[in-house]
Amino acid sequence: MHGTLPRPAGPAAPGATDGPVLDVAGLSGGYGPVEVLRDVAFSVRAGEMLAVVGANGAGKTTLLRTISGLLVPRAGAIRFAGRDIAGHSPSEIVRMGVAHAPEGRRLFAGMTVEENLRLGAYARRDKSRPSIAASIDRVFAHFPRLRERRRQLAGTLSGGEQQMCAIGRALMAEPRLLMIDELSLGLAPLIVEELVHILHAINAAGTTVLLVEQDVAVALGVCSRAVVLQTGRVVLTGDAAALLDDADIIKSYLGG
Repeated sequence: MHGTLPRPAGPAAPGATDGPVLDVAGLSGGYGPVEVLRDVAFSVRAGEMLAVVGANGAGKTTLLRTISGLLVPRAGAIRFAGRDIAGHSPSEIVRMGVAHAPEGRRLFAGMTVEENLRLGAYARRDKSRPSIAASIDRVFAHFPRLRERRRQLAGTLSGGEQQMCAIGRALMAEPRLLMIDELSLGLAPLIVEELVHILHAINAAGTTVLLVEQDVAVALGVCSRAVVLQTGRVVLTGDAAALLDDADIIKSYLGG
């Protein structure tokens, strides 16, 4: 696990409110005949940072892929801002305000950083040049290194820079909810710490964050609340710091 990382002050991240922006209930689904998610239920409050943690194979990536419309659920409801989005296409869900930075970054390696960012705006309603230029400037404000490399091919970036570009591309959709799959995967601790600080700034600027993360210390150090998945089911939901301090929970559910 990585070392101690900065945490949001208080029980919720800046801007959090009592009402859920995302509400998942009775969600089941997977790939073909293989059921990965089983009656999953949890909510994300507007303005907070919520972690989804669990051992390998727990269903974390499948959960994000289902919320973002890449997989069609077999049962259950996914409500975003009061609207059921289950079964909608990925582009419709992006347009509604949900953006997904996937595991492995999935950048277009032969395109520049700026071209990748512009692709993130494909589903937004306002595609005018001034609006997109303003969004690119906001991404560069969060990630100054991307400004320096705006004309560099994405495939030549370092792993940390690629993660910055993937998150920046998701931000180009101007989401209310940003979902990130494996923030720290393959990255050095110092780069992860830098990304954590940026993620707090993104959240403080008004974007709700749902973070899937294999590194338990990172996930529970970043977020105020956490959902624990085990074999496709939610087994625990609670205060992230309390979960991190409970050695039995870490051993039993998180492989630590």
